[in-house]
Formats: sequence, structure tokens, C-alpha cells
Amino acid sequence: MCTIIGRKQEIAELNRRYESGRPEFIAVYGRRRVGKTFLINEVLGDGMVFHHTGLSPYDRRSKVTLKAQLQNFYFSLIRHGMENIEQPKSWMEAFFLLETLLERLDNGSRQVVFIDELPWMDTPRSAFLTALEAFWNGWGCSRHNLCFVVCGSATSWMLDNLINNKGGLYGRLTCELKLSPFSLLECEQFFKSRKINMSRYNIIQTYMILGGIPFYLDCFNPTLSLAQNIDALFFNPKAKLGDEFERLFNSIFDNASECMKIIRFLGIRHAGFCREDIARQTGINPNGDFTKMLKALATSDFIMKYKPWGSSNREEYYKLSDCFCWFWLHFKEGLHIAERDYWQQHLKESEIVAWRGIAFEEVCMQHIWQIKMALQIAGVASQESSLIVPAGEDTKGMQIDLIIDRADDVVNVCEMKYSKSNYSITKLYAEKLQRRIASLESLQPTKSFHLTFVTVTPIERNAYSDLVTSEVTAEDLFH
Repeated sequence: MCTIIGRKQEIAELNRRYESGRPEFIAVYGRRRVGKTFLINEVLGDGMVFHHTGLSPYDRRSKVTLKAQLQNFYFSLIRHGMENIEQPKSWMEAFFLLETLLERLDNGSRQVVFIDELPWMDTPRSAFLTALEAFWNGWGCSRHNLCFVVCGSATSWMLDNLINNKGGLYGRLTCELKLSPFSLLECEQFFKSRKINMSRYNIIQTYMILGGIPFYLDCFNPTLSLAQNIDALFFNPKAKLGDEFERLFNSIFDNASECMKIIRFLGIRHAGFCREDIARQTGINPNGDFTKMLKALATSDFIMKYKPWGSSNREEYYKLSDCFCWFWLHFKEGLHIAERDYWQQHLKESEIVAWRGIAFEEVCMQHIWQIKMALQIAGVASQESSLIVPAGEDTKGMQIDLIIDRADDVVNVCEMKYSKSNYSITKLYAEKLQRRIASLESLQPTKSFHLTFVTVTPIERNAYSDLVTSEVTAEDLFH
């Protein structure tokens, strides 16, 4: 077995289910490229007696048909030892053949059956779910040595049809696992395992661009610098991730064009928008399908939902949280760059410098737990949110990207600054911070407000640095 980076809880749970001695129906889901298939193969591969992967429906111009999916399943049956059979004409027949194969192979030991990208197999009018229900309810649930594992990147399908199923599969799952992107520390461990020498400063920059997606990190060439790798992945004529954005959404969502509209709209403001604004600006009908889209995007870690600080419980905002999408929308779609060595040539220019500031804020948002650990408040219940106060005729607007509202009546007001050298607070900026804290105190006079700086390197000590109650540095984000 290869060395698996992170995933300790998931590995422990898979092993526990494998050794349970009971029939297990396990669903693993999460954003595409996050490492679901690799994890299952590495942990359960030794006991696997059948492995099948659905055909990708990426090319929306020529839909993958039921016949093609059944033919692919037929070939998997033959590959795993089935003989003298004709190609099944329905999923009911296909799953019956799988039952027959597993009975023939049964020697009393644990049987792991792994179906990868299960949602892709559910083509229109295929009665796939009915056959899956019959397979598990009529046969699988009584096989005490069966460990049935399904996996899917189409999170909305996995949620609607398996995890939250209200029909024949209601309550049938014995385990559900969501795989999330790597943390900064896990990215560092991943690079070390691949013999890629990279400083933590550069790992943070990598996270700003690729997020913690193992597949993207695995594309790195260890002989190239970070800037050379970014050019090779995005800006070269044959860039490996040159068409990744649309491919990613088309392979996950049936309503991919609407989902991309939502992502593109959320990409224009870091703090995000309320549901009504999203629907109005994208032209998408705010019905039940729209709600499902938002939920699926959030569950897949593309967006996050939050309640703006100090607002009513009914007011909810959605913001883009995927680092890869932020980078893609800004540089690949927004600037239409034609230079094949753009990143190497423009590293110190204002466009990239300004983007880094916003991208670092998103990296921090992905590491709230590490920030709380550094502040020694990991055990204190809290709500994390942003604050947007529009400017009025006589008042200035205010935007704070991260507020940690704690149960002990302390609020950490976080300023996130990306700077290679020690960040210096100027007199003008100090006055702005003082006004900001005073405004917050007037809104919530019963709470104490602590100004917290999250920076790459420590704050430079000067006449204004005492305004800062607590500091978190990049090193803390790696814990």
C-alpha cells in the first residue's frame, strides 16, 4: 500500500467497517480530484473482488447512453471472472449477474465490491436506482461478508439519491464519508512524499492557486520552480489544467452551466451575496432546483454558506471558497492571458500582488481551526462570518472578511495580510482600525473585541503595533 497523506479518520472508519463482520453499504463523496478512488483502492484493495467505474458523461454533446453504461458493466463482469453471459439489457439484469458472480466467488472471506462514479451510471429513464435498491434490499443486506462501497463526485446525486434518500434506500447506508481537500500541512507532507522541495511560503502560494486538491498537486514537476509549474499547468499551449474548469463542472453537475453561472457571479466579490442577489443576477429561477444547486456546490466545497455578523438568523450569504476557481476566474477567464510564461514574467506586478491579498484571505478561511488553535480558543464554541456594511451618504462602508464570534463574549476581528516581509501598520491604517473597532463596539457593547492579525511573517514592532491583541503567522496555519 502507498503512503496515504492525512485521511486518518477516514482510514480508521473504512477499516472498522471492513472488519465489522456485518453487511456494509458505504458511500464516499466529495469534490472531484480530491482522492476518493485512491483512498478506497489503497485501504480496501486487498479484499476487492469487483471494481467498476461508470462512464464519464463529460461530453454533453453526445450523452452516454444506457446501452454504453451496460456494456461497460458487462466488460467489468467478464474482467472479474464471469463467463458465458450475454450483455445485460437492463440494470436489474446487470445487478443480478453481479449477484451471481459474487456467489460464485464467495469463499467465506470478506468481499469488497467497489463501484466508482456511481452517479454517472444513472442515465435518464434507466431505472438504475430501482435496480440498485433491489440489489441491496433483496440480496446484499443479508450477505454478512459483503462490503459494498460506492463513490461519486456528483455530490448532489449522492445526497439526493443515497444519503438523503426517502424511498427504498432510506436508512440503508451503514457509513457515509465526505472527503475534503488537504490542509496546508497535508500539502507539505504530500510534496515531501513526492520529493518536491518547497518552502512553506511557496506552499501557501500553491494553495492559493490549487487549493488542497491532491490531483492538482500531483501534477507538479519537481525539477521546475513554482512559477514554472504554474505556467506549465495553466498558460502553456498544452497546459495540463488548461480546460479544467469546464471539465470539472460538466463531470459533476447535470446543470453544469447554471452552476458555473453561480460560481462566476460569486467570483466578483469576496464576501459573496445573498440567495436573492445570486438568483436575480444569474437569471436562475430561485426554486427548489436552485436550492439543490447551492447545496451541492457547498457540499462539494466550491462555495460556503454563512450568516453575516450581527444580522438576523434568516439572512444567509454564499461566497466562493474554492481557491482553484478564484484563480481560474481571475487569470484564465478574466485576463485572457496568451503568454505561455505569464507567471514567471509578472510575479511582482500589481495584478498578481493584489490577487495574492484576496487569495491569502481564502487560505485563512480554509484554516479556521488552525487559527483558533493558535489563539488557544479551539475549545471555545464560535461562529465564523464576515461583515459587510455598505457606505451611506454620510458614512463610510466597512468590510471585514473574518470575524470569530466566541461563546465567551469575545470577538476576534481578523485582518489577514499577505506580505513576504514583516507587515508594518501605518498611522493612517491604525486610525482606520481604531474606527472599525469603535463601530463594532457600538453595535455589540456587551462584547470585547480583539484585533487579530493573520500574516505570513510577524508584525513589525512600531508605535501602532500595540493595537493588535493577538497574532497568527503562516507557521501556525501548518499545525
